[in-house]
Amino acid sequence: MRTAFEFCLPTAAKVVPTGPDWIHEIKYDGYRLRVERQGKTVRLFTRNGHDWTKRFPWIVEAALKNREQQFVIDGEAVVLGVDGASDFNALHSRRHDDEVQLYVFDILAVGGEDLRQLPLTMRKTNLARLLRGRPDGILVAPFEAGEIGPDLFGAACRMGLEGLVSKRRDRRYGAGRSKDWIKVKNRTHPAMTREF
Repeated sequence: MRTAFEFCLPTAAKVVPTGPDWIHEIKYDGYRLRVERQGKTVRLFTRNGHDWTKRFPWIVEAALKNREQQFVIDGEAVVLGVDGASDFNALHSRRHDDEVQLYVFDILAVGGEDLRQLPLTMRKTNLARLLRGRPDGILVAPFEAGEIGPDLFGAACRMGLEGLVSKRRDRRYGAGRSKDWIKVKNRTHPAMTREF
């Protein structure tokens, strides 16, 4: 697992893709984070390569509690508000760093094996297996498959959520910007006008 891991980044779009080849995930309003565990060492990396291991202790603790000694996972660090939705202002304030948890949507490696060449559906299966029965601090991000995308986006907007990320179910995990990952944002969400 010595390979350098880089984030796959979604391409912005105005319309949610439809059809059976897509998986749809709610876009959480937080910080993108990659968690790398190697034995007793866990490190948290941001999209810009910053090491935030000391910043989010609950995520580190949850990663160390996992029975698997080696893994790399990709997700969104969030603080959940009382309504159960991600609260970016609480996250950004740094006053709740010990409450930050990770919604994981992908797995890049496990047990020393690089999984990035596998289709997304197989990576999702491996991710569910890795995080089975371990709900505290690190959670599997829920997703829906197929034609439901536009309806799900409408529901996300009505609930005041940031939007949707849709991903091709049969594609590998590639570094950099990808047209296999499409993000569509709720135009009325505060994230649309945020400076940082």
